[in-house]
Amino acid sequence: MNENLLIHRGIVNKQYKENLLESFKQSFKKGYGIETDIHSTKDNEFICFHDFTLNRLFKKKISIKNIKYSQIKRISTQNKKPIPLLKDLLKVSKNKYPLFIEIKPTLSKKLLKKLLNETSKFSKCIFISFKHKNIYNLLKLKNNIKVGLSFSPTTSVKTIIKKSKNERINYLILDKFFLKNKNIQDLKIKKYYYTIRKKSEFNKYSKTNNLIFENL
Repeated sequence: MNENLLIHRGIVNKQYKENLLESFKQSFKKGYGIETDIHSTKDNEFICFHDFTLNRLFKKKISIKNIKYSQIKRISTQNKKPIPLLKDLLKVSKNKYPLFIEIKPTLSKKLLKKLLNETSKFSKCIFISFKHKNIYNLLKLKNNIKVGLSFSPTTSVKTIIKKSKNERINYLILDKFFLKNKNIQDLKIKKYYYTIRKKSEFNKYSKTNNLIFENL
């Protein structure tokens, strides 16, 4: 198993669609951990799904937070892209593979507590988010979890360096734009760079960097 390389949303290759249980299983079979996104449904179930609505994948302008999981399951199964619960992913991971769980929306403390309860028996979970409030609130609830802060390419290097000094943060999740930045590379904290989609980029950077990649 290579813990320095993660498959983005379980997209092993063109055959495997994003954030599906079948894709996650194939990622594990190849010996990789995964990065997946989560949202909370109307009935407070955590699902592995990237978007805030069902529009892009299912042509339905419905927000995830406004629909129950049973409805999502029906719609997605009918379209042959069954959206799994986070619970399903945890089960198939068998606590053997790293799971970088990206929290997409800003979650209430009540939901964050539920998330910690659901994942409490799975030591390989790392919680990450572009909405850093999620991470800081998680740490208030449980201070010994593994967490990371995600940054877009528009974030200033100065901001990234400042936030990396928080000793309770274990990882930085950075756009591949920052791969060539010496100030970032020199930071002692463990860094993962997203999203590598070209074989040439993978071959160039994978020997000395931790990568989140797909479709190779």
